[in-house]
Amino acid sequence: MPRLPYPPWWRTWLICGLVAAVIYVLLPYGWAAVALATLYSAGSCAVMLAGARRHRPADAAYWRVFAAGVAVWVLSDIVYAVDLLEFGGPHYPSWADAFYLSAYPLLTVGLFRLARQRGPIWSGNLIDSAIIAVGLGIVYWTFLIEPILTDTTTPPLIRAVTAGYPTAGVLLIAVIVPILLRRGRRSPSLWLLTAGSAVTLAANVVYTLLPEVLIDGSRFLYAGYLLAYACWAAAAAHPSMARPVTGDQDTLGRSRLLVLTASTLLVPAVLLIQGERGAGRLSWAAVAVGSMTLFVLVATRMGGYISRVDSQARQLRDLAMCDDLTGLPNRRDFEQRAAAAVAAASCHVLMIDLAGFKHVNDRLGRVTGDQALIAVAALLREGVRDGDVVARMGADEFAVLVCRTLPGDGPAVAGRLLGLLRQPVHAGEHELLLNARIGVASPDGAGCGAAELVRRADTARYAAKAGGGQFVEYTPALDERAEATERLGADLRHSLDNGDFRVVYQPIVDLRDGATVAVEALVRWDHPVRGPVSPMAFIPAAEDNGLIVELGAWVMRTACRQLATWRRNLGAAAPLYLSVNVSARQLSEPGFPEVVAGILAETGIEPAGLLAEVTETAIFGGGATVEAVEALHRAGVRIALDDFGTGHSSLGLLRTVPVDVLKVDKSFVDEIIEPGRRAVIVDALIHVCEGLDLHAVAEGVETAEQADYLRDLGYRYAQGYHFGRPVPDPLTPKAVTAV
Repeated sequence: MPRLPYPPWWRTWLICGLVAAVIYVLLPYGWAAVALATLYSAGSCAVMLAGARRHRPADAAYWRVFAAGVAVWVLSDIVYAVDLLEFGGPHYPSWADAFYLSAYPLLTVGLFRLARQRGPIWSGNLIDSAIIAVGLGIVYWTFLIEPILTDTTTPPLIRAVTAGYPTAGVLLIAVIVPILLRRGRRSPSLWLLTAGSAVTLAANVVYTLLPEVLIDGSRFLYAGYLLAYACWAAAAAHPSMARPVTGDQDTLGRSRLLVLTASTLLVPAVLLIQGERGAGRLSWAAVAVGSMTLFVLVATRMGGYISRVDSQARQLRDLAMCDDLTGLPNRRDFEQRAAAAVAAASCHVLMIDLAGFKHVNDRLGRVTGDQALIAVAALLREGVRDGDVVARMGADEFAVLVCRTLPGDGPAVAGRLLGLLRQPVHAGEHELLLNARIGVASPDGAGCGAAELVRRADTARYAAKAGGGQFVEYTPALDERAEATERLGADLRHSLDNGDFRVVYQPIVDLRDGATVAVEALVRWDHPVRGPVSPMAFIPAAEDNGLIVELGAWVMRTACRQLATWRRNLGAAAPLYLSVNVSARQLSEPGFPEVVAGILAETGIEPAGLLAEVTETAIFGGGATVEAVEALHRAGVRIALDDFGTGHSSLGLLRTVPVDVLKVDKSFVDEIIEPGRRAVIVDALIHVCEGLDLHAVAEGVETAEQADYLRDLGYRYAQGYHFGRPVPDPLTPKAVTAV
C-alpha cells in the first residue's frame, strides 16, 4: 500500500496549535497547562525564526522583531505563572506587567512592517493607523486612561502600569485594523498573519474593556492567544511568506473609508456622551489636541490620495496619447498636434507604411516584427528636426508632422526618410530590408483641418501603394481616383449579387499536335452601365475590399461545374484538368483549403483535375499563404506558379513551395522573336523545369513562329491568342470570338 505524503510543516504546526488550544481549555490552570502553553508558544517563536531563515524574505529582520515580541509575551506568561503558583500572587504590578508592556512596541512595529507593501514609511497605511490610534486614543483617554491617572488614591506606579495596557492596546488596534481592511489579493502567509492578528485584536479588546470576563473565562482568552501564535508561526513557515506584499499601496476601499470616518467621528461622539452625562470635568486640552491632530492627518491623507489620483490621471493621459510599443505619440496625440500646427503655420504631413511587413510577422514572428517597428521608429526620429513629430498610427503605419515648412519641403523630407529607411533594420538576430511608401500632404487654405490633412496624406500613400512607387504627393485628382475605386468596389458587390460576372476559358494546348489538354478559367465583368470592365481594373479593387474571396470561390465553383459538364458530354475529348487563378487574399483566408475541398466534392471533380495558379508575390513572404498552398497540395490539388520571373524571381521558391507547373510569363515569350534578342530566359527556364521535374507552360504565345521556337526549345505546353482567345466554350468549333 503506498504511503500517504506528509502534510506541509506549516499546516502541521497549525493543527498542533488548534489541539493545544483545546487541551489548554480542558486542563485546570496549573503547571501542566502552563507547561503546555509555554512549550507551544516558545516553539512558535522558533518556527517563526526558522521560517525567516529558510525562505529568506526581504523583511526577514521584521520577522525577527515580531518573534522577539511574541517571545517577550511568552516570558511574561511564565513570570505571571510563577508569581501566581509559587508566590501566592498575582502581585500587581509585577515583572510580568513590565514584560507584557515591553512586548507591545515589538509586536506593533513587526506587524506594521510585515503586513504593508514595501515603499516609503510615510504612506497611506501609516496615516490610517495614526487616524485610528488618535480617534481611539481620545476615547480611551476620556473614559479609561485619564480617570486612572487622576485617581490620587492609587500609587503612581500602579496608575502608570494600569494606563499602559489600554495605551498599548490602542497602538495594537491601530495596526491590526488596517490589516483586516486591506484590499487586493493576499498570499496564504498574509491570510494566516491576518487571522492571527484578528484573534489577538479580539482577545486584547476583551482583556482591556471587559476585565470581568477574566474571572471565569481566562482560559478561553489565553487559548485565543495560543491560536494567534499558531497562525503567526504558520504564516512564517508558509513558502509564500517570501513574496512581497502587493496590491494595497495607499488604497481607500469602502470598509477602510468607513473605519476612518468612524474614527474621526469619535471626537464629537465623546463630547456628546459627556454632555449627556453632565460630566463636571472634561479634558478639553486632550479633545482639542486630538481634534487638531485628526484634522491634520485626514487632510494629509486626502492630499496624498488626491496627488495619487492626479498622478494616475496623468499616467492614463500619457498612455492614451502614447504608443506603448515604440513610445511614439499615437494617432490621437498626432492629430491634436497636427491641429495646433495647422492653426499656427504652414506644415506638411507624411503618412508612411512598410511594404511587406506582414511577411516579417508571418515568417519571423511577432517579436521580431515588434523589434523591427521599434528600430524604424528610431530611424524616423533621427530623420526629423527638433519640434517635428513622429507618431505610430497603428500596425506598420507611421506619420510625420513637419512644422514651419515651405511648399517644396514635403517631397524633400520624404526623400530623406526614404533614404534612411533603405538602410538595413536590425531586429534581434535578423537584419531586415524594409521598403517604405510615403504619402505627403499640406494645407491648401481655409477648411483644411488636421483630420483632412491626415486623410489626404493617407490617400497619397494608398496611391503610392497602388502604383508600385515609394512616394506620392497629394493632388485633388487622387480623390477622384479613390472615389472611382470606391464606386467600382460598390458596383462589384451589386454585380456579384446580380450575376453580372461570367467565366471564360482559354485553351492550353500540346505543342506537338495542337490538341487542347486543359483550359484556364478567367472571369469577365459585363457591367450593366459601363459595359465590359477590364480585369486589370476590377481585380485590384476586389483584392482591396476583400470581395476577391467570394468572387474567386464563385469562379472556381462555376469552372468546376463546367469541367464536369464537358466530361459528361465529351468523354475522353474533355480537358484533362482545369486551371484557376487563386489570389493572395484567398490563400490567407482561414479555411480556404476546406472551401476548395467542398467545391470539388460538390462538383464531383477529383483534386488532380484542378490546378491552382498562384503568383510568386503571393507566397514569397511565407506564412499563412504557403500553409494554404501546402494544404491544397497534400489534398491532391496541383499547384502552378504563375507569371514566373516577374515577381521576386526566387528559385528558392521552387524548392520550398510544392509546385507542379511553372507558367512562363508572356514578357519572356515576346523576346524570342525580337531582332537581336536571344531567348536566354525561356531557354534557362525549360532546363530548370526539366531538372526539377516540373511541367512548363508558356503564356502569351501569339504567333506560329513563337510556338515553333518554344517547341524546339523543349516546351510541350503553351497558351495564347495563337491557339485561342478566352471564350465561354473553347472546345466547340464555333468558339472563335475573342472575349
